[in-house]
Order: sequence, then C-alpha cells, then structure tokens
Amino acid sequence: MHKGSCLCGQVVCHCTDCRQTSGSAFSTSVMVKSKDLTITGPVKEYRSKVPSGNTVTRLFCGTCGSPITHLSPAYGDSQTVLTGNFLDFAEVPINMEVFVKDRWAGLSPIGGAAQVQAMP
Repeated sequence: MHKGSCLCGQVVCHCTDCRQTSGSAFSTSVMVKSKDLTITGPVKEYRSKVPSGNTVTRLFCGTCGSPITHLSPAYGDSQTVLTGNFLDFAEVPINMEVFVKDRWAGLSPIGGAAQVQAMP
C-alpha cells in the first residue's frame, strides 16, 4: 500500500494533455484499479476531450491544485494516479513510456522501459 499527499497535506506519458496538466515535459503515473483507490479531502475535477475522442477527467486538490488522478474510458476499471505525490515512488523503476511519438527531442528513451507510440 502506498500513501501520498498533495502539497498542502510509474508510467511516463509524453502526450500534450499530460504535459500541460503537469507543467513539465511529461507526467509519471501508475495504473490502479478504481475500486482499490481511496481519495479524501477537497477534490475538484476538470474534464477535457483528448485526441482519441475520449473525455479524460482529472482530479486535483481543491486547495493547492496538486494533480491526483486521471480517469478515462480507455482505462476500463482502472485510473492513473500521479506518482509525484508519493515519496516512495522515486525508487520504483519506470517500465513503460507512452505517447513517445510526442516526446521532446532532447529527452532520451528510458533504458529498459517499453516504448509505446500512443495509448496502448
């Protein structure tokens, strides 16, 4: 079990949507079953249509704005959880990069990680 928190209390994605919501060149996340995830606190959400035509729902802390999780029909009964909120994820190896077709030219592939052009 992992426990994390936002500012006030490992898949790497290079898609434009994740870059914009992370404010960085990519975002890091893990896929978890929605039934196994508990989120407490003042959460807000933002919905956006992505190039696939799906709507992604992004949950974030309503107080400090830290991104928490993303939901999409493409994920089935799972959702992604942003790993930057978990101190122990710095030691977890990255096993996949998605949307590498959108990776910034100055970033090299992560050794040993599967390289996926778009959403698997």
